[in-house]
Amino acid sequence: MVVIGCLFLVILPIVGLALGGWLGGPSGARWGAGIGLGAALIVCGLSGYALARVARRR
Repeated sequence: MVVIGCLFLVILPIVGLALGGWLGGPSGARWGAGIGLGAALIVCGLSGYALARVARRR
């Protein structure tokens, strides 16, 4: 689960950059990459929290 969160840290900003550049030009590319990075950080944080919670139960 943590691996998925770490992969999202690379994949989502690149996808956001590409989509933002395609839809809004250079300004949209920056916004898309920022939004993609924010979403990836949230997913990574949630997966890390879930891993820590499972580790405490054992």
